[in-house]
Amino acid sequence: MAHFDVAVIGLGALGSGAAYYSALKGAKVIGFEQFELGHVHGASHDTSRIVRTSYDSPEYVALAKTSYKDWADVERAAGHKLLHQTGGLIFVPKNGQVQIDDYTRSLGRNQVPYELLSSEEVRRRWPQFRPPHGTDAVYTPDTGMVHASRSVAAMQNLARNSGAVLKEYTRVESIKPQRSQGGRRVEIVTSQGRFYASKVIVAADAWTNKLLEPLGVSIPLRVSQEQVTYYKPSQPGEFGDDKFPVWIYFGAKAFYGFPTFGEPTIKAARDEAQNYMTPERRSYVHSQPLLDELTSFMDAMVPDSGRQTLRTVTCQYTVTPDRQFVISPLRNHPDVIVLLGAAHGFKFAPTFGRVAAELALDGETVENITTFGIPEAGASFSESKL
Repeated sequence: MAHFDVAVIGLGALGSGAAYYSALKGAKVIGFEQFELGHVHGASHDTSRIVRTSYDSPEYVALAKTSYKDWADVERAAGHKLLHQTGGLIFVPKNGQVQIDDYTRSLGRNQVPYELLSSEEVRRRWPQFRPPHGTDAVYTPDTGMVHASRSVAAMQNLARNSGAVLKEYTRVESIKPQRSQGGRRVEIVTSQGRFYASKVIVAADAWTNKLLEPLGVSIPLRVSQEQVTYYKPSQPGEFGDDKFPVWIYFGAKAFYGFPTFGEPTIKAARDEAQNYMTPERRSYVHSQPLLDELTSFMDAMVPDSGRQTLRTVTCQYTVTPDRQFVISPLRNHPDVIVLLGAAHGFKFAPTFGRVAAELALDGETVENITTFGIPEAGASFSESKL
């Protein structure tokens, strides 16, 4: 029968950030995780995640600039470095799925420094790449990466140090907004008993609709098993973060990759490979055809005859229409706030957490989240963001 100011459901990157910032504001906070903390069943484990301001929408660029400040705050509080700036390239071939002018316009509007480069200029500066002729690239020096599992653990530790109670192996069965003599509250029914909170933040990713559907809400979502592969270059020293930037290639299919980070390997993947399945049917076994496709792309884009394929790791995408974020209270149940990162939200995790805490405890946020509402049923899907 314990009552809390804020309950957070799901303790991946976004939920851990929400638990931390809610506790930092002095609230009595409880967080629930159905698996162990740091588990591999969602989208917040493994090593590197891209952090960048280079987006094709001005509102994303503005939010990304804010996220760099929030990452710095988390680093100061945690006492160790999480974000490593490497510089980054966005490759846009002719007839690709994005327009390079949208990137330069959005970056310019937000006063973010960038360079527009031809494929020949990229080859001269970074001879590891062989982009197709006619491919343009946007270079942003502030692009970098954060260590995924280390960052989540840091925010969880900060949440606990600020007084939050984090309960792992505690599955939330249902959330029930209700009125009581003291006003409104939400009952949280879990595998470990019942709890009550004034506000609930749902950061359950692929499991979101299981909690929302009894409340009359179903967000259009696509869930898929994705994979990343670690390759050992023949000369790892040529792929350190001082010589090789983070990169994204937006062709008919999107691919992305990282410099070496903590080991002599580079990491690469295809974005949104459409290997659709529910969390219950996820195999955790990588797709050989997807690995072959990625390796073929890497052989052309980053040629290295001596490169070795070391391992492939699976993860999970939960994608909304147009890959838009969701940061919003439910219309008919305003005490329930939904967070969804649409498979590119890790870079915003501290900001998402802070914004959710502001919505829960202050009733408003200083950030512009007007485009991040609950998507309508039947909304169409596209692959425009990473």
